[in-house]
Amino acid sequence: MSNHNEIDYIELPASTSEDFAKVKSFYGSVFGWEYQQWGDDYADTKSSGVGSGINADGPSKAPLIVIYVSDIAAAYEKVKNAGGVITKEIFSFPGGQRFHFKDLAGNELAAWAEPTL
Repeated sequence: MSNHNEIDYIELPASTSEDFAKVKSFYGSVFGWEYQQWGDDYADTKSSGVGSGINADGPSKAPLIVIYVSDIAAAYEKVKNAGGVITKEIFSFPGGQRFHFKDLAGNELAAWAEPTL
């Protein structure tokens, strides 16, 4: 179970499908991490300590830090009200919902929540 307002996931970028396959193989062979594949451009693992994933859906950027929140809509409003910039609106994925934002220094992060019933 994730804890409200704590970092619990890090997403590593890969620029191409070739890089995606290479980096997934790299972490598997070096650290023994086993990945769950989610389509052609995403995989995640729980064997890395903090949950982590590899994302090849666009140009390579810095790793994305993901913060768990119990209420995605409330976190979205708090980010906006504090001056953060929403870079990707709330969207659904197999584990729940998330959105991306930039803080006041320009760092991009994401917030996610489990699906609402």
